[in-house]
Amino acid sequence: MNARLAGVLLLALWLMILTGCASTPRLAESTERALPRQALVDGVPFHSQREYQCGPASLAMILNHSDVDVAMESLIPQVFIPGREGSVQPEMLATVRRHGRIPFVLENSFDALLTEIAAGQPVVVMQNLSLPTWPMWHYAVAIGYDLDTEEMTLHSGEEAERIESFRRFDATWARSDRWAFVAMPPGEMPQSVGQRRALEAIATFEQVQGAQAALPAWEALVARFPNSGMGYFALGNARHTIGDTLGAIEALRNAVRQREDLGAAWLNLGLLLQAQGEDGEARRALSRAADLPGPWQKRAQDALET
Repeated sequence: MNARLAGVLLLALWLMILTGCASTPRLAESTERALPRQALVDGVPFHSQREYQCGPASLAMILNHSDVDVAMESLIPQVFIPGREGSVQPEMLATVRRHGRIPFVLENSFDALLTEIAAGQPVVVMQNLSLPTWPMWHYAVAIGYDLDTEEMTLHSGEEAERIESFRRFDATWARSDRWAFVAMPPGEMPQSVGQRRALEAIATFEQVQGAQAALPAWEALVARFPNSGMGYFALGNARHTIGDTLGAIEALRNAVRQREDLGAAWLNLGLLLQAQGEDGEARRALSRAADLPGPWQKRAQDALET
């Protein structure tokens, strides 16, 4: 008993030391100028997180806030892994996709976190509430902040709207490499997301839900990143899959206009134009695909021979 008590005291001492050594995270000047001084996301439901079930509870909160009618109890078998006594990140993201929402993993920064909260998005955050070498992983939902008092507001554990200092919160969040994500319906995008992360998130969602469901997301991506050749390429393929040939051709033309080295886009554009009887433009597109090294060359050369 004394040994166990000593261990608990030692752990508490280490936690005090680690938190005391942590510094208050600083925002970029541009971020601090752009953000309101306080923000709180309204209407985020709270689900009390029983032992080892903070993952399902956090998912229920953000999915319910995104108008997905799902009970926390139904999420437990989807993400809870008994052998690990908790939920791991891939299962968390996969469950969001199965319920028709796109999980966007944020950049690992305090700026991205506060930017999303200010935009009205609750954010699932992963924390380590213990020592780095003795992790106690925990999911919470960040719903607010106050720059003047340097405090976060979270739905966490059994406490709704828990207040934590920036310093204490970031000390535990940093131990997960500041892992966080938002869940959004197709057609909406986070304020802070970059092009690469957006492409990855939507492409993975499309693999689960199909081209029709992902189409609004691709439209939103090229609206946000009009110079994205890969975005237009994905949009063209999605439009072709649902039978919108003319829309696919338009998107693929934009793709190669932005990225002349996209051999697969040149090939698909050429094949669609060929099917439409536009032989002159089709031949030019297929010739470009045949000139670019890659797995599309043989298909382009075969199409040219016809």
